[in-house]
Amino acid sequence: MSIGSKNLAPVELDKIEDSVLIEELKKAKEELFNLRFQSATGQLESHGRLRAVKRDIARIYTVIRERELGIRAVPAAAAVKPATKAKKAEATEAAATEEA
Repeated sequence: MSIGSKNLAPVELDKIEDSVLIEELKKAKEELFNLRFQSATGQLESHGRLRAVKRDIARIYTVIRERELGIRAVPAAAAVKPATKAKKAEATEAAATEEA
């Protein structure tokens, strides 16, 4: 996924797990830092890139916050993993209860 492109639409962000989103956020922040540095030294060629990266960062933050609040659904792959762990724990407890 490239930062500052149409691939970073909210629909595409819905399919990405939280850990990958956080990594993309780190990359975007690093790119924004580099772009600001280039702008300050007069080496920046595309000033529109600053705006695009800022918007991407805002999109990522919005998706993460919406997931925390339960407004946006967590991707299916991430949602399945905790449920399986819970089922395994229940099965272990049930087996321990039967043995006792």
